[in-house]
Amino acid sequence: MSTDYIIQKLESIEKMLIEQNMLKKEVLNFNEAAVYLEVSHSHLYKLTSTNTIPAYKPNGKKLYFNREELNKWLLTNRQASISDIEEDVSQFKLKSGRTK
Repeated sequence: MSTDYIIQKLESIEKMLIEQNMLKKEVLNFNEAAVYLEVSHSHLYKLTSTNTIPAYKPNGKKLYFNREELNKWLLTNRQASISDIEEDVSQFKLKSGRTK
């Protein structure tokens, strides 16, 4: 085994440990939130400056995020699937007395 391969595997393990640790944390700092949301720092800053995403500034400087609130925010604006739309159409037809 080459040392490059071993280093690559160790870096992969380190990355997984950091991600696992992040999933245990309730409050994330700015860098952790960007990694968690898989967005760039500039995009996350834009989201916070436009009050699009819930964030906290306890001392008026550093930004912190509640992981549960980020999860709720991620799950907003759900796109309906084709089966959801078909079900809605079926329910509408039943309510309106249409059979076709």
